[in-house]
This record gives sequence, C-alpha cells and structure tokens, in this order.
Amino acid sequence: MAMLSRKGIIIPEEYVLTPRLAEDISEPRFKTRARRARFVAKNGTCNVAHKNIREQGRFLLDVFTTLVDLKWHYTLLIFTMSFLCTWLLFAMIWWLIAFAHGDLHSKEKEFVPCVTSVHSFTSAFLFSIEVQVTIGFGGRMITEECPFAILMLIVQNIAGLIINAIMLGCIFMKTAQAHRRAETLIFSKHAVIALRNGKLCFMFRVGDLRKSMIISAAIRIQVVRKSTSQEGEIIPLHQIDIQLDNPIGTNGIFLVTPLIICHNIDKGSPMYDISSDNLTHHEDLEVIVILEGVVETTGITTQARTSYLADEILWGHRFVPIVTEEDGKYSVDYSKFGNTMRAPTPSCTARQLEESRSSLSPMSFSPRSTIRKRTLSKKLRPKFTLFTEPS
Repeated sequence: MAMLSRKGIIIPEEYVLTPRLAEDISEPRFKTRARRARFVAKNGTCNVAHKNIREQGRFLLDVFTTLVDLKWHYTLLIFTMSFLCTWLLFAMIWWLIAFAHGDLHSKEKEFVPCVTSVHSFTSAFLFSIEVQVTIGFGGRMITEECPFAILMLIVQNIAGLIINAIMLGCIFMKTAQAHRRAETLIFSKHAVIALRNGKLCFMFRVGDLRKSMIISAAIRIQVVRKSTSQEGEIIPLHQIDIQLDNPIGTNGIFLVTPLIICHNIDKGSPMYDISSDNLTHHEDLEVIVILEGVVETTGITTQARTSYLADEILWGHRFVPIVTEEDGKYSVDYSKFGNTMRAPTPSCTARQLEESRSSLSPMSFSPRSTIRKRTLSKKLRPKFTLFTEPS
C-alpha cells in the first residue's frame, strides 16, 4: 500500500486489493465488497425465492386465491379458456344428442327434433353459446321431445353461472387488491439520525397522496440483521421490533399530512451501539417499515412496506418542513418530501452519548455544610464559593 501511495494511486475504501493487483500494478484490478442483499425492496416487495416446494397440490386447495395471485395475462388466458372449453364441451353434447335422435339427417315435415335448426357441429356450437350466455336469437330452441336435452339445458345454465361468478369475482379482487391503494402511500428515500430533544433519534417521513384517508393507520418498524445465539446458533434474518416515540403509547398515526416518524435510540433499541462509522454499504443492518390501515372508500385492509439499508440512513440530517399555512389552509409541498438538511449531531453511539452525559452531571454542594466532601480533589476546588468558609 505504501508503494501504491508513492505512485499516486488512490484506492477507494469500498474496494479491496486482489493478489493480482499486489503483483502487477500496471494492470490494476479491483474487487468490490458485496452489498448486503435486501430483505424488502424499496417498493415493498419481499426479496425471497421459494424453492424445492414438494407439495404443489396445496395451491389447488385454494383455487380462488391462486387465481387472484396470478399475473394478469395468465388470469385473462384462464378466463377466456374457461368459456371456450365449456362452450365446446356442451356443443359436443348437443351434437351427440342431435345425432342420437336423428336430427342431423331427418327431412320429414312432421319430425320434431330435440333442438331446432341444429344440423352440424357448427350450429350445435352456436346453440351452446346462446344457452350459456342467454343470448336467445330465436333461430334455435329446445323442444319437449327429449327429456335428456332439457336436463342438459339446466346443467349448462348452472355451469355458466358458476364460471361467471368465479371469474368475475377473481377479476374484481385483482382490480381492488390492497397493494393498489399502497401505490399512493409514499416513504422518504432516506432515513435520518439526528438529535431530537437531546436524544439520538431514527426518523423517516411517510405521506399519503390521496385525499381519502387510511383509517386506523399504524406503523411498525423492525430491524433485520444476522445474529448468533448464546449456543452458537446462527439466525440469518433476526427480526427485532422497535418502538416509536408516541406519547399515547401506541403505533397509531393520523395520516392527513406527511408525518415524520421518530424512534428514540435508547437502551432497548437495536441501534443503541450504532455510530456514524457503521452506516456503510456492507453493514449488516436493514430497517423495515410497515404501514397498515383500512381504506376509507372500500373497507379493505392495505399494507405498504419499504426498507432502509445502512447506507441509506443519513447521520446528522433532519427533514426540511413541507407543511405551511396559506389562505387559511395547510399546504403540503411534495417537491421537498425527501429533502434533508444538516443538523449538529455527535458521531458517537447512543450508548457513548448517554455515558458521557452521566459522567458530566453537575456536582452538588450542601448549602448548610461548611465542610466539603472528601471525594473532591484539590484540583476540582471551585474558584468561588457561595458561602463563607470558617478560617
């Protein structure tokens, strides 16, 4: 490294030297340190891949949820194929009924067919569509000649109603899914750590772009990091709940205007030993934020999620104000939603800040006593006294 510094080559801190670079300086190669994988993406999706699921049949036990969870092009394909398949199936049945009764080749004037004007599979297919979707053009109709045909008419009507109910309900649930409402619930891109009321606080901003409110909105925060138990068990994703700074003792919020959510970093916080030096891209730390509530217009429970990695937490910053009063109303400037400004903040951990304050607590003197405590050394003797000491 000394030889590299003499040659004027500067290696960034996030890069490490490889053996090849140590041998041949003329061909510099860098190997970057891998960034910690996200558990929850910024848009709220979970970065988890499910593999080797052997019991795939469990998904078929809940067909409706499976259909709702499918992507739109698969849902539309199933929607179309369900109708086409039933139309073709019952068209084949109607053609067999007509074939068995002799409707296809009979030319007698007094002959009464099971279904009028069915002379081929094409006409049977058209009759199947008319029966299931209740079009009723009037050219084809069922007669009293075949009781089995009447039974099939009832069965196809019931089957068509069931398919309509399932597929229309599935499409309605897909269009009214809770995560659609969460698209207008926004979080600040960065979180900050700064002093508030003399304490280090972890803060981020959340807002709702719609005028319709989120009823019973609540915020939950979790810290996800790798940990090891006392017995040596490695927990790759240890989830730790952290409390919010809320005077009413709950995590409920009134989300009418953007709010700054605050967490006091105290002894019970998993961030108690984090300083400004720990907020790097390779630090094993991720803060997950979950906002839950009931949509006022639909009554459906919605959830919005995001996360902050260590390098997305700004130390010594605070959010700029964005709510102002104009013409008797409160105005919100969303162009400054994620803007921050620097704030005087010590770079030490919350533990070190608390210990330094406790060690610098004011020393007490007794006004009635003329003899000072023996624990005070001569170097700490004050330059003035409040009461005259006897000679």
